[in-house]
Amino acid sequence: MAEVDVVIEDDRWQSLDLEALAGKAVDVALETAGISGADYEICVMGCSDARIADLNAEFRGKPAPTNVLSWPAFDVAPDPETGIPPAIPAACGPDNSLGDIAIAYETCEREAAEKGVPVTGHVTHLVIHGCLHLLGYDHLDDVQAAAMEGLEIKALASMGLDNPY
Repeated sequence: MAEVDVVIEDDRWQSLDLEALAGKAVDVALETAGISGADYEICVMGCSDARIADLNAEFRGKPAPTNVLSWPAFDVAPDPETGIPPAIPAACGPDNSLGDIAIAYETCEREAAEKGVPVTGHVTHLVIHGCLHLLGYDHLDDVQAAAMEGLEIKALASMGLDNPY
C-alpha cells in the first residue's frame, strides 16, 4: 500500500475528496502494474489550470494547461518492443518516493463534461495515468500506448469504471 500525500492548492478539490480518490487510484494502479510488498510514497497536488500551465511551461516548454503532469523519482524508459518499463529500483528516491503528480481542476471538470462521465471517475483515471508514468510507462508510440492504456483499462475496470478509450 502506498502512502499518498495530497497537497491541495485549489480549494475546489475539497468537494471531490481528492485525498480519498487519489489514495484508492494509486493503490489500484500499483497493484495492476504488479507493484506490491513495499511502502512507496507519492505526492498528488490538486491545483488550478493557471498553476498547471506554469508547471507545464517550466518543465515541458508548453505554456498551456493540461489535465495531469507527473515527475518520476527515477528515470526508466519502456522497452521499445513491449512498451513495458523495467522493474522499479528497490530504493527509488528519497523516502521510497515514486514521484509527484499534479492535476488541474478546471481541465478535469471540462474533460469530464465533454466525455459525459462523472468528474470523480475522470480524476481517478488521470491519477492512475499519472501513477503509471511514475512507474515508467508512457504513450509516445503505439506500442507504449497499448501497454499503458491496457493497464489503465484493467485498473479502472477493477474499480467498476468504464474504458475511457
